[in-house]
Amino acid sequence: MFLVAAYDTPDDRRRVRLARVMLDYGYRVQKSVYEMDLPAELVREMLRRLTEIIDLDQDSLRIYHICSRCLGQIELMGQAELTNQETVFIV
Repeated sequence: MFLVAAYDTPDDRRRVRLARVMLDYGYRVQKSVYEMDLPAELVREMLRRLTEIIDLDQDSLRIYHICSRCLGQIELMGQAELTNQETVFIV
């Protein structure tokens, strides 16, 4: 499933930790906005890891699920490109 995730936190240390987790699953498209194409089990794993980091009283985390029909309707301008995650198999 294709996701767009964004977070905001006033804490620099948590911001770095959140970024590291997000980069394990997707591509940074803005400072705290990521695109990813993941199977459901990896989405659950990512959410578990993010839940361990965020402070529910101070931080915000938004994850938008983008359906395949909606992917074709995304409008990009300027230097924006939709991330292209390739499946890589190492033998």
